[in-house]
Amino acid sequence: MTPSKTIICIKWGEKFGPEYVNKLYAMARRNITGDFRLVCFTDHTEGLLPAIETRGLPELGCEHPQNTIGKWRKVALWGPELGGLEGPVLFVDLDSIIVGNIDGYFTYGSPDDVILARNWAKPFSGLGQTSVFRFPVGKNPHILENFRKTPQAIADKHHFEQHYITSAVTGGIKFWPENWTRHFRIHCLPYFPLRYFFAAKLPKTAKIVTFPGGPNPDDIVLGRWEDTMPRFHSRIEHIQQGLKLNAPWKERWRYIKRVVLPCPWITEHWRE
Repeated sequence: MTPSKTIICIKWGEKFGPEYVNKLYAMARRNITGDFRLVCFTDHTEGLLPAIETRGLPELGCEHPQNTIGKWRKVALWGPELGGLEGPVLFVDLDSIIVGNIDGYFTYGSPDDVILARNWAKPFSGLGQTSVFRFPVGKNPHILENFRKTPQAIADKHHFEQHYITSAVTGGIKFWPENWTRHFRIHCLPYFPLRYFFAAKLPKTAKIVTFPGGPNPDDIVLGRWEDTMPRFHSRIEHIQQGLKLNAPWKERWRYIKRVVLPCPWITEHWRE
């Protein structure tokens, strides 16, 4: 019998290695009661655990928007068919960390609901964030159909894939309970300049921590914001490095603010 708890993820290209998918599976295994399945849509299956199901990447079916921010390939999930899956599925971004029991993500609301995390960067906008969302496969095929007709126009209007999804779902979206899905930079990382002295904290009520816009978990473990930066060094050295950049002051100030100390709770939870 196929488990009713289905998680899906997308791994395209080489930005995230197989360890991200394997760790997602392991975190789910530790935090889900009973059986579940993890289905990874990918063009690179090498290195994935045998327990992880794989499917080819769903086809976007049109030219990808040009010079437009946002992960528009995720719109391909909204077709009438998705790798033979049925019913509601839970999508989780690969750079998310499961830190508590997530059984509720499979039972909250109605099976026909589309449930997103709130866009915490704009909490009063009514916009959703698609790092962690549940949707019934094939129930909103117009989302992909309409996108295929005018991909660039839709991207220019909405800017982000998640903004388009928020506006396009029939009957509107719903949100997870606010204390379940936490945004690393907004809910965990101290405000500047306190982040120079204190590591990010894990909210007690969190079930999943998301990392939209970075930094990514593997970089935080090393105490850096992104892979172009050196591993953790002294706070003074970080400031000095930022001041030495051959860039406008705005970029140097951005570098100085982008400091993150290693977080023990990430190492504890983000593992196989």
